[in-house]
Amino acid sequence: MVVAGNWQNLSRDGVRLACLDRPGPEPTVLFLHGLAGHSGEWDASAAALGGTHRVLALDQRGHGRSERRPAQLTRSAYVADVAAVLGALRAAPVVLVGHALGGHTAMLTAARYPRLVQALVIVDAWPGGDPAAPRRTADWLARWPVPFPSYADAVRFFGGGRRGRAWADGLVEEEDGWWPRFVPELMVESLRESSSAPFWADWRAVRCPTLVVRAGQGVVPVEQARRMLDRLPGSELVELSDAGHDLHLEVPSRWHRVLRDFLDRVGVVPHPAWTSRG
Repeated sequence: MVVAGNWQNLSRDGVRLACLDRPGPEPTVLFLHGLAGHSGEWDASAAALGGTHRVLALDQRGHGRSERRPAQLTRSAYVADVAAVLGALRAAPVVLVGHALGGHTAMLTAARYPRLVQALVIVDAWPGGDPAAPRRTADWLARWPVPFPSYADAVRFFGGGRRGRAWADGLVEEEDGWWPRFVPELMVESLRESSSAPFWADWRAVRCPTLVVRAGQGVVPVEQARRMLDRLPGSELVELSDAGHDLHLEVPSRWHRVLRDFLDRVGVVPHPAWTSRG
């Protein structure tokens, strides 16, 4: 079931933020894409919920329809954007679902604005720092043959199939070809803070039911996923062993089942480990 949505154009401290709003009952689910991504990555996930929830998908600052060149790219700026959007759209408390950099933003939002987040889903992301991430990301973006001559060329470059189409959908057509809807240098800058030091204190501060979804072929080391569970009692881990980092695009049926099962559980009965936590 595909539920049509409306773009909500908002502003925080002069930064334009675009959020796709699909109607439905509470609790609202807010999806946050990863670095260099866009809100459209979650279209199939929204459809899989079949109108059972209101669904928001935010183009985070620097991405998609939102402000392309924001002055601030700190973790606090990303988090404040989420809080502002939830307030403006009267959506809180939400189930917050984030992939990669969006998962890190989701974690920080749950830790720092606990009244806004009813439950948390972290998709192939972790609190630990990765000093090599900025250089690795810069090298990856430098390999993009932009502008792409055509949409089809972009789909092929990104691996074809659902994943290739989702990444190509994040591009915009200009007179000379298809270009990213972000500034590569700013993508790298967005990683500086999260890669320089771990955020385990924020992880331990989360006080809502939390699901960690790890891609077996993704970027989160298995020992770090186990560490997440150890440091946040009551959290859950699901591993999709043969999926890559973009698991929501690569194995959508299994991802949707994991998500729906979690939403069913937290929407009816709170996890007992959370009722005793302060």
